[in-house]
Amino acid sequence: MKKIVIVLILLMFVSTHLQAKDDVKWLDGIVAIVNDDVITQGELQKKLDGIIKQLQRDDQSLPAMSLLKKQVLERMILTSLQYNLAERTGIRIDDVTLDNTIENIATQNKLTIREFHDVLTQDGIDFGDFREEIRKELTLVRLRQREVDNRILVTKQDVDNYLLTQKTQQGGDQEYRLQHILMALPEGVSPEQLKVSQRKAAQLVQQLREGSDFSEMAIAHSAGQKALDGGDWGWRKLGELPRVFAEIVVKMAVGDVSGLIRSPSGFHIIKLAEKRSLSSQRNVISQRQARHILIKPHDRADMADSRVRLERLRERIVNGEDFAEIAKSRSDDPGSAVEGGSLGWVNPGVMVPEFEEEMDKLADGEISPVFQSRFGWHIVQVLEHRDYDNTEELEQVAAQKAIKQRLVEEEHQLWLRRLRDEAFVELKNQGTSK
Repeated sequence: MKKIVIVLILLMFVSTHLQAKDDVKWLDGIVAIVNDDVITQGELQKKLDGIIKQLQRDDQSLPAMSLLKKQVLERMILTSLQYNLAERTGIRIDDVTLDNTIENIATQNKLTIREFHDVLTQDGIDFGDFREEIRKELTLVRLRQREVDNRILVTKQDVDNYLLTQKTQQGGDQEYRLQHILMALPEGVSPEQLKVSQRKAAQLVQQLREGSDFSEMAIAHSAGQKALDGGDWGWRKLGELPRVFAEIVVKMAVGDVSGLIRSPSGFHIIKLAEKRSLSSQRNVISQRQARHILIKPHDRADMADSRVRLERLRERIVNGEDFAEIAKSRSDDPGSAVEGGSLGWVNPGVMVPEFEEEMDKLADGEISPVFQSRFGWHIVQVLEHRDYDNTEELEQVAAQKAIKQRLVEEEHQLWLRRLRDEAFVELKNQGTSK
């Protein structure tokens, strides 16, 4: 269980606050000035120690320490720029949100908060440091949502085109696991800079094709967001890949390393690590057509009286009065009341647990006893059951999600590049970059 928690932390948050070895003495010297902020040698060493432990835990080969240190420092610079922008523009994570997030992490690992605290302590992670690291991560998520995610619009035509591609394009019935290296280019790159970057990227391709470890090279050289994961993008369908990759990957065999792929972000190199066939199974669910009446108590004092009122309404329905007419005039759920209490065809898991539990007990035509949820007092009647094939609906939802993920990733990379290019960054003893 302890390993599950730590792997979750490392993979979700990459930035760790592991305690340094006792024999390491941190220096307080400044290694980088980032706009109005600084990164100290101690902070860099602490972050570097955490990344090394993560890579060792994953049995990942380590690149030269100078290259890894450079890579980690660049990630810290990008994080500093984002966090400072979030602070300047008023993004704040309150303690309630933070505590709920940490509680959810503990719950996912089947631990209480106390147990979770103890596990972190046993593994050398200060709980206070961990808590603030989560606050920073949540801040960056909100910043990305505002600056990138919320600006991406996926149209119905986009979804239709995606699904058509999946069905007709060569390789559309496969999933691919890619590894990726990005040699980033600044905006307004000069011809000379372009030649230098292209030459370096071409050398990487040659080394990879001659047998160099792709993960190690990604950790050392890639500017991609998955660099410290060895460039591993995980499993993706063809439509989830950038278009420029999709056209190439269908022609690759497992183990192949691509040539240079140019995009607005820079030069890319991909390796097809694995591929597998997609399942073509249909998805059939059990639906219920239902209607209900809701009575909301006005306050705590009204709790018992509101239940009695609904009991009397139920009795009238059982004695022959029309459910729909009573729902229209007496239900406190405005959305369904105008439809005679109708909820339409209800999918499993849509309703709150108390409501779902009562529906599960009912045969067609049966009316539930009065029961309570956080919304108030209910009665529900199940009119009909059916098996429903919702495969196409799920495909639509999955397609929209996949398209947005792809577009967000592409735009996020460009946004980070602009943020970095527009910042003042001075690497101490290494000159100044802009």
